[in-house]
Amino acid sequence: MMASLAVYGETIPSPVNVKGHNGQSLNGDWHYIVDVQEEGYYDYRMNETRWGFFINAKPQRPEDLIEYDFDKSPTMRIPGDWNTQDQRLFFYEGCVWFKRDFNCSKRAGMRYLLHFGAVNYEAVVYVNGVKAGRHEGGFTPFCFDVTEQVKDGDNFVIVKVDNKRKASNVPTLIFDWWNYGGITRDVTLLTLPATYIADYSLTLDGKNTTQLKFTAQLSEKRDGETVRLNVPELNIDRQYNTNGEGKVETVIKVKPQLWSPESPKLYQMTVTGAGEVIKDEVGFRTIETRGKQILLNGKPVFLRGISIHEEKANGGGRANNADDARLLLSWAKDLGCNFVRLAHYPHNENMVREAERMGIMVWSEIPCYWTIDWTNPATLENARAQLRDMIARDRNRANVIIWSIANETPHSQERDAFLSNLAQYARSLDATRLISMAMEVTSASNFKNRLQDNMNKYVDVVSFNEYIGWYRDVHDASKMEWEIPYDKPVIVSEFGGGAKQGFHGEKNQRWTEEFQANLYEENLKMLEKIDGLAGTTPWILKDFRSPRRVLPDVQDYYNRKGVVGDNGKHKMAFDILKAWYEKKIAAYSGKQ
Repeated sequence: MMASLAVYGETIPSPVNVKGHNGQSLNGDWHYIVDVQEEGYYDYRMNETRWGFFINAKPQRPEDLIEYDFDKSPTMRIPGDWNTQDQRLFFYEGCVWFKRDFNCSKRAGMRYLLHFGAVNYEAVVYVNGVKAGRHEGGFTPFCFDVTEQVKDGDNFVIVKVDNKRKASNVPTLIFDWWNYGGITRDVTLLTLPATYIADYSLTLDGKNTTQLKFTAQLSEKRDGETVRLNVPELNIDRQYNTNGEGKVETVIKVKPQLWSPESPKLYQMTVTGAGEVIKDEVGFRTIETRGKQILLNGKPVFLRGISIHEEKANGGGRANNADDARLLLSWAKDLGCNFVRLAHYPHNENMVREAERMGIMVWSEIPCYWTIDWTNPATLENARAQLRDMIARDRNRANVIIWSIANETPHSQERDAFLSNLAQYARSLDATRLISMAMEVTSASNFKNRLQDNMNKYVDVVSFNEYIGWYRDVHDASKMEWEIPYDKPVIVSEFGGGAKQGFHGEKNQRWTEEFQANLYEENLKMLEKIDGLAGTTPWILKDFRSPRRVLPDVQDYYNRKGVVGDNGKHKMAFDILKAWYEKKIAAYSGKQ
């Protein structure tokens, strides 16, 4: 599988496991210019100009008129968002230009790829004043072949970043999280052979736990190239020759220890070929459903989960490094979680890999959130590209068990056509994992909730969000009946309510920790009655920033539904959920 690299529809081989390849980090301090009217891109008639900021012009004579200067402009740490690094840009949605100088010892016969972990939302990239390409989508990786643009010695890269919301985007105009703008993940200049290893995978051969399937794909259709696989712990050290498509595909008889939350076994592996030596770690497990059960490695498992946004603690900002990931995931582990829902977009690769090492299963989602432009072919292609790139990046991760295609989308024929297209596309790319989406409940009567969604036939796991106690009286919880007319496992993908950490009062006083704690107690008793309940991911681990949450002295532009405050301190609901998960551990221990 090869990830999207430029405008949708254009693809070139993009290497899996970027950190395993030879690369030069371009992280660090980048100069930036805020360009509210995009004068660095358009002329005064709104035509693209040849003289934009991207050429990085310098005066050659005293009379030359150049009205910008990157080198005299302030710097910003990359990866990072502009909202929390420049107070003037806290609410800003628009265009910002970024520029970084770098040195390259260019070697003949090598290929140079400029890789971005993510840029929110639209990126137009230039190297030495020459356009490398454009990418749309704020949470998936992309790269461009810049072999022709890069020169030996001094170089510069300039990126026009635009996070303005648009009706045709994915996500669209409204969403309940902060629209962090900027180059939010790692930037790397990869130095690769002219033909390199673009993709590889080592997985169980279907449900057969005594056989592994190894595939490798070169960036060119080269026949007879040698690819070597080495996994010392499994006594695997074998060489294969590529076929006319530049591909290796083989089966190896061996019985690995299976990955699980209790024993997150990972094997060190090396793939060698085409002038590269790529190191990785990989785990093996099976995931499937049987009736209303989810089976991990053939045994029933209850997904003790929590939802997480990709946001740092203590003041927000886009989380983007391994330390951020370990902190958030450690809170989830303290809660008793074996599962996290990474909402509502693909999180950075550090988050997925750290979760794998810590024994935490993952639900990964693309941001088809609320109201999408269902009838726009370009919007569908955008969503498909994000889905493709999410799967391409993380399909070697054993802990990713669910690909999710949407959250809380309103029912219509157009929506069903759009989402069924995505579900079938996801399955065509990866048939080894479960497909789900967060649905909405439709009520048949006051106290009878019926889940009825035409997408039921396309998903393996039925998931839905409910907010009894927050958007509906908590006293209704004990009266609720649930009707889910599908022989499939059920995940309650969201429930919860807000509380300001440290604010105490009566349990009927909104925003107190007592109110939230009581809401959790009533909801957990109610959820126990749901037939086929196989997991929960309450909303949410940590308070997170949202422009929709404006109440002074309480919300202050934070969604306060976290069981942990933004300051890292537990709320009372944390302990209630943790105790419930401890009971689930005991109940399922005999089934493992």
